[in-house]
Amino acid sequence: MNTTDAKRVLETALICAQQPLPVRDMGVLFNGALTADTLKLLLDELQNDWSGRGVELVHVATGWRFQSRPEMREFLDRLHPEKPPRYTRATLETLAIIAYRQPVTRGDMEDIRGVTINSMILKQLEDRGWVEVIGHRETVGRPGLYATTRQFLDDLGVESLDQLPAMDNTAAQASMLEQIEFGLAGAPAGEGAPALQAPAQVPDDGMTGTEAPTDSEAALAAASPADPADFDSSQEALATGQASADPHA
Repeated sequence: MNTTDAKRVLETALICAQQPLPVRDMGVLFNGALTADTLKLLLDELQNDWSGRGVELVHVATGWRFQSRPEMREFLDRLHPEKPPRYTRATLETLAIIAYRQPVTRGDMEDIRGVTINSMILKQLEDRGWVEVIGHRETVGRPGLYATTRQFLDDLGVESLDQLPAMDNTAAQASMLEQIEFGLAGAPAGEGAPALQAPAQVPDDGMTGTEAPTDSEAALAAASPADPADFDSSQEALATGQASADPHA
């Protein structure tokens, strides 16, 4: 099979795929005749072929997919005038804390935000497939350790946590929340996964009781790790027995 035909096969499979397609699955299309390196070269060529169009080929956490470019969104939204659900500030801040400080316990999140986090926020984030409990901290009560999922990265349109927007100043923190909300607002809800909304009969701040929220920017600044190695060291803790991780498929 020549390069043109191979690219046509790849292009068709990617367009028809319901989920991002990993390179190992692409190899099945050619009965293993093409190596992973060859497939990646073909994918690079396909990316160039689609440059300048309204659709782009991108690499996300679980594979490759075609998606509309961000600048096309205002036009596509006219086909579906209903507005996607808005996420409360408390929900976005909780998600940001998990994304930037993972793995974290609910107590860690509450220490950073300075308020009690409503349990429905965490449940909805789990139901949506954006966060999961990956283990338990070896302390009193063995609280669950939360981390983001590959589905979260896919829905946000990035390949890894390294590609999350930086939070090095107040403006960047606000921009980060907007970018996360913008990316997730356009994410298709998975089967059985409800769109994220404010919990019923819970204030929009997502808190219980009458505590006043702390300054959002201060909370987000605390959520931003001072050193990228923080996440790596936390993962090492899971591996060395300081925390016991649950196995994932």
